[in-house]
Amino acid sequence: MRTATTVEASRGWRETLDFVLEAEKLGLDDCWVAEAWGSDAPSVLGYLAARTERIRLGSGIIQLGTRTPVAIAQAALTLSELSGGRFALGLGASGPQVIEGLHGVSFARPLTRMRETVAIIRRAFAGEKIAFSGEEFEIPLPGESRPMRLSTAPNPGIPIHLATLSPKLLELTGEIADGWLGTSFVPEGAQAYFSHLDAGLAKAGRSRPDLEVCQGAEVAFARDEDELRGMVAGRKAELAFSLGGMGSAKTNFYNNAYSRQGWAEVAAAVRERWQAGDREGAAALVTDEMVLGTTLIGTEPMVAERLRVWRAAGVDTVRLYPAGESVADRLTTLGRALDLVRAQG
Repeated sequence: MRTATTVEASRGWRETLDFVLEAEKLGLDDCWVAEAWGSDAPSVLGYLAARTERIRLGSGIIQLGTRTPVAIAQAALTLSELSGGRFALGLGASGPQVIEGLHGVSFARPLTRMRETVAIIRRAFAGEKIAFSGEEFEIPLPGESRPMRLSTAPNPGIPIHLATLSPKLLELTGEIADGWLGTSFVPEGAQAYFSHLDAGLAKAGRSRPDLEVCQGAEVAFARDEDELRGMVAGRKAELAFSLGGMGSAKTNFYNNAYSRQGWAEVAAAVRERWQAGDREGAAALVTDEMVLGTTLIGTEPMVAERLRVWRAAGVDTVRLYPAGESVADRLTTLGRALDLVRAQG
């Protein structure tokens, strides 16, 4: 498996930079930069492109609706040039809370917007004149304007990864993307994702090797079972936030993803408690199995075994979120995890 991580630069930029530079020295393959509702990704990626030498850099993710498709293509082409071809474009629909609540842009029809955005971006990458008439985008607008092409050099080889969770967007990912940036992943329930990805691949005449599967999870090492119990208990509040607080009262793609993997009743109950303001009650409903199933937390032999399970399930790249109180602690955890991945062969 390849190895990756995700960083976000809203706070502690110096520590984030130090972490990425040292992670590259440790041999990490990829670094994805998130923006969520904090710092933007392209600015950070441009800086990292100048400070790194080998590691692949990616936007993880640029959110649809925050920029026009052509603006996204311009940023991607620029970042690929600045990094010497080490850039991958990660796109995602995000959710209504961020897109509508923060940016004031309609979240409606994310499937159509994703398909059309990727189509326009690929035309820009290819150096074509950009003329597109779709349900969401019309380029150029009617009037005196004429189709234009970007003045930058074409670069059709920039890979496009999609961060998707819902069945129809997963199918679209298999159909049009170079990679899938997944989350809320339980390898034992992987068919909840792969059945839709494979349907999209088949529609495009492709197969699984044509799609890079990149999955993320926290990694942390416990000395023994007693320490592990405490670590699992501490993660329950974080998972409760994903199930109850990520999204709006009606739309939570993380909750839906856990539900499709066998935890529908628990996920619904956690969401109900969280939305009612009972955060502690919501966290208490999260089971040990849910935490351990979606993370790489455990003793070293346990983590090594879970990595084997992830690989067997079809994960090509494991995106590691190393635990630790300091940059040094996180790098130590990351180094141990990288050694375990390399030991897989």
